[in-house]
Amino acid sequence: MVTGAANGIGAALARRFALAGAEALLLCDLDSDGARDVAADLDLPEDRRAGVGCDVADREEVQRLVDMALARFGRIDLFCSNAGILAPGDETAPVAEWQRAWDVNVMAHVHAAQAVLPSMLERGAGYLLNTVSAAGLLTSLGAAPYAVSKHAALAFSEWLAVTYGGKGIGVSALCPQAVRTKMIAEAAAAGAGAAVSSGGNLLEAEEVVDSVIAGLADERFLILPHPETARYAEAKARDIDRWIAGMRRLLPPDA
Repeated sequence: MVTGAANGIGAALARRFALAGAEALLLCDLDSDGARDVAADLDLPEDRRAGVGCDVADREEVQRLVDMALARFGRIDLFCSNAGILAPGDETAPVAEWQRAWDVNVMAHVHAAQAVLPSMLERGAGYLLNTVSAAGLLTSLGAAPYAVSKHAALAFSEWLAVTYGGKGIGVSALCPQAVRTKMIAEAAAAGAGAAVSSGGNLLEAEEVVDSVIAGLADERFLILPHPETARYAEAKARDIDRWIAGMRRLLPPDA
């Protein structure tokens, strides 16, 4: 299963999994037409692919899709909890925006785990790939709700890996910096430049998927498509006061 599969990283994951020999794929997105279009283009038999609409912030919808996948395909080997939203703003952002960031960027992973873990644990096998962000390891200038929710998403992923790693469940957290996606383009067009800027290259979604395939093969917890992210995180852990001072220098003059 791949959420947020109508475009960007989710669509690229679906296409690569199909090429790599996936037996079946269930794609979902708030954009149901987009999810169906991506599914229709996959090189899989028609009865082994599907695209459906889903709001991953709604626990009942996620449970319904997991039940559908189990009934139709028998098992879920890999659940890619990929949907997410960029939430710019500071501490004064409306409560509704903070809540939406929490619901999509954090609770969607919780809903996925609640829905899919029982069948995986019963089999003693399964894998959870949570798309987080480098912001979960570092921060995101100009986007407090995004940075905070992504930190929480990473913390939940860590907890899953510790709790279920000895029970046959693999867990990886995908933490890219900026990727050329519809979300990034829309944010840049809206003037949220600081929130979408990256200390590294702007990667294509397909390049991110290259890192995902390698990371899943190695069962690596942190999947970092931008290698410099690891250096930044190490510098932060080594001397957080120096890291904070360095990040301040990246703020725009009027911030």
